[in-house]
Amino acid sequence: MFDLIRNHQRWVLSILLILIVPSFVFFGVQGYSGFMASEPELVLVDEKPITLGEFNQARTAQLEQYRNALGAQFDPAAFDTAVFREELLNRMIDERTVALAAAKGRYSVSDETLRRTIAAIPAVQENGQFSSQRYRDVLAAQGMTPTTFELGLRRDLAIGQVLQPIGLTARIPTEVAEKILSLLTEKRTVERRVFAASDFAASINVTDADIQKWYDNNQAKLQIPENVDVQYIVLNEKAASKDVKASEENIESFYKQNQARYGQPERRRVSHILIELPASANDAVKAQARAKAEDLSTRALAAPQNFAALAKEFSQDSGSANQGGDLGWISKNMLVPQVETAVFELEKGKISGVIESPFGFHVINVVDVQPASIKPLAEVKEDILNEIRKQLAAEQFAQLASKLTSLVYDQRDSLAPIATALNLPVQTVSGLTRDGLLPASQRSGLEPGEEEQLIFGSPKVRQAVFAADVLKEKLNSGLIEVSPELIVAVRVAAIHPSHVPALPKVSGEIKKRLTEELSLAAAQAAGLKELEILKAAPNSEPKGFDSPVEVTRQQPSSLTREQIEAAMSASTKSLPTFVGVPGAEQYAIVRLSKVEPGAKPEPAQVNQLQAQLSQAWGAAEEQAALKVLRKEFDVKILPDASKLISGELDVAKL
Repeated sequence: MFDLIRNHQRWVLSILLILIVPSFVFFGVQGYSGFMASEPELVLVDEKPITLGEFNQARTAQLEQYRNALGAQFDPAAFDTAVFREELLNRMIDERTVALAAAKGRYSVSDETLRRTIAAIPAVQENGQFSSQRYRDVLAAQGMTPTTFELGLRRDLAIGQVLQPIGLTARIPTEVAEKILSLLTEKRTVERRVFAASDFAASINVTDADIQKWYDNNQAKLQIPENVDVQYIVLNEKAASKDVKASEENIESFYKQNQARYGQPERRRVSHILIELPASANDAVKAQARAKAEDLSTRALAAPQNFAALAKEFSQDSGSANQGGDLGWISKNMLVPQVETAVFELEKGKISGVIESPFGFHVINVVDVQPASIKPLAEVKEDILNEIRKQLAAEQFAQLASKLTSLVYDQRDSLAPIATALNLPVQTVSGLTRDGLLPASQRSGLEPGEEEQLIFGSPKVRQAVFAADVLKEKLNSGLIEVSPELIVAVRVAAIHPSHVPALPKVSGEIKKRLTEELSLAAAQAAGLKELEILKAAPNSEPKGFDSPVEVTRQQPSSLTREQIEAAMSASTKSLPTFVGVPGAEQYAIVRLSKVEPGAKPEPAQVNQLQAQLSQAWGAAEEQAALKVLRKEFDVKILPDASKLISGELDVAKL
C-alpha cells in the first residue's frame, strides 16, 4: 500500500539466483567465522557457532526472495512465526554440515562442468544461446563480478555432490509401484451405520456433584496463565488515509504529467514474409536467400492483394505463415530494430523492400495504422484520484509515524495525550498472555478482529508487552512495526496473575464438556454392542445401515478418513465382515460385503508413480544422511536457539 515509504528497490533479474543457486545460498565454508564473538550463538557445528547475525542474514535473503516472488501480496508478518524460524535454522544447520562434509571430502568441480552449468542458465541466454555480454550485465545488476559468481557457483556445485548422488540413485522397484497402484484402485463395497453422540445427549444427566468432582480433579486444565489488559494505539492505512482529499487542480496536474499512463501508443497491424538465414550461412547462401526475398517483394508490390497468399506459400516463419504472415498489432519495442524502423516508416497499405535482420530477410506489409490516443480525463479521473490519495496517505503515514515516535518517548506513562495529539483512538484488549490472546471464554471483551489478531499474534508485540519496563512499571512501549503498514505502541493497563477461575464461572463449560464426553461414550457403547451382535450373525439382514457404496482409497465417497482406512484394511477372508470405527463425535460400524481388484495399471502410470516414489525415497535417504552428518559434526542446539524460535530473542537485533 505505502510503496513510497516502503519499497523503492530495483527489480533486477532475481530469477537468476532463483534458477541457479542451489539451497546453499546463505553462506559457504569460509563465511562462518566473521562475526563478533559477543553475538548470541544459536548452534554449534563442529564446535563452530551459527550466530544470530548469520541467522538474520539468511532470514533477510529468504524474505527478499519471497518479496520478489509475491510482490504486492507479500506480508512479512506471515513469516514471523516459530515454524518459519525453526525451518530456517534447521536449513542453516544442514547447509553448514553439508558444506563441512564437502570441504572434508575435498569435493571439486571441473572447469567444463562449471561452463556447462553457466551456459544452461536461461537468464544469461539470448535466442537460446549463452551470451557473454548478457552474463556480465546480469551479474553487474546483482552487484557481482564473473569471478565472484563463479567461485560461489563452483562451491555450491561441489557441495551439491555430497547429497545429490544419494537422492538421484534411489529407486523403487517396479513391483512395488504396481502393488501400490493396485491397492489404490481396489474397489470395496461398503455400508455404514453411524451412532452420533448428539443422539444420546438428551439422555445424559450431569449433576452438580459431577461438575464439582470434575472441577476438583482438573485444576491444571482450568488454570488461566498470567495475562494482562493492554491499551494500544494503531497507526495503519485507515489512520493515514483519514481526511485525505485531492483537489481538482491536483487531479488535472497529475493527468498532464502522466498522460503516457492513460494513453495507447501508435499501433500497426503488420504482416510479413520471412526468408530465414542461418547464422552459419556463407556468402553464396546469403545471396540466394536475398534474391528470393527480393523476388517476393517485387511480386507483392505488383499485386498487394496477393501478399497473404505469398506469405502462406513462401514465408519460413512457422508462427505466422499459416495466417498469411499476420503478426497482429505491433507497438514500438516489440520487434528487432531493423524491422521496427521499417514498420513505423511505412504508410498504411504500403509494402516494403527487402529488410535484413538477425533472423533473415523480411518483406513487410503495413495493413492498418491505429494512431496514438489518450483517454479523456473524465474516464480516468477515479483512478487518478485513488493514486493521489495513496500518495497523500503515504506522506501522512510518514508524518504521523515521525510524530508518534517522538511522542511515545516523550510521554512514557500514558497513551491518552498521544492519542489526542494525533487524533488516534486508544484501544484496549484483555487476556493477553506471553503466548497470545486467551480464548473468549476466559477473558472479557469481544472476539478479536483480524487486525487485533495480527497485532497480538506477533511475538514482537508480546515481547514488548512483557518487557520489564512495560509490564512492571506500566510505561509505554516504543514503536513496534508489525508490518510495513501497521505500527503500534502498547501499554499495560492491568495485570491478572495466574489463577483457577471460581466454579460458577466455569460450571457451564464443564457441564457442556461432560455432556459431550458422556454422549460420545454412550454412542460408542451402543455401537460396540451392535457390533458384537453383527459379528455373531454376519449373514443376517443388517438394519439401520446406509445404502451400499463402492469406494477406493482415492474415492472414499462420504466416508471419513478413519472410516475409509478401516474399510480398506479390513480382512477379506470371510465376507461380509464388520469393523467399528471410533470418531470425535460418533461411533460408526462399516460393513464390507464385496472386494474387486482395480484395473491393471498402464505402463505410463507405473513409471510416473515409480518416479514419484523414488524421488520421495531419495529425499528420505538424504534426510537420513543429514542426520549422520549432524552426528559426525557434533551439532549442538544452544539455549538461545529456543529463544529465537519462540520469539523471545529479537531477530532484528544485532
